[in-house]
Amino acid sequence: MNGGSDMTLAFELEALKQLASPESVFEDARGWTEYIGVVSEKPTYVVTNFTRKNRIRQDFFSGPRGKAESLEGVKDQFDTDRYVFVGVDEDDETLADAVGWEYLAIEDAAEAAEWVVATTTDGEDDDAEPVRDDWP
Repeated sequence: MNGGSDMTLAFELEALKQLASPESVFEDARGWTEYIGVVSEKPTYVVTNFTRKNRIRQDFFSGPRGKAESLEGVKDQFDTDRYVFVGVDEDDETLADAVGWEYLAIEDAAEAAEWVVATTTDGEDDDAEPVRDDWP
């Protein structure tokens, strides 16, 4: 990708799930962005489980807020020249436009940055309640 490094990049969780190696994508993107993170309407633990499982270190995440409020908060908190939201559908594109972010479809982002799109999706139920392994 090009356009300079003074950029904040946000991935919709579902967009990130479409990539073969989310960890590699974050490592690559850190070379040309200032801040990078994940936003989602899913509960916080779903995002946290995914990012831990994939060893993703993010500068921000949506937490208990929705995507719109998260993107607005990120824009207020991180001062960069560009704000790019990588999403999966027209709703994401509409949202990006509404909150003043550039929108990039995951397929276009992957092609431009030479990221590998996964051929299959992980069948694990990410919405399941987290299982505590410290209980007897």
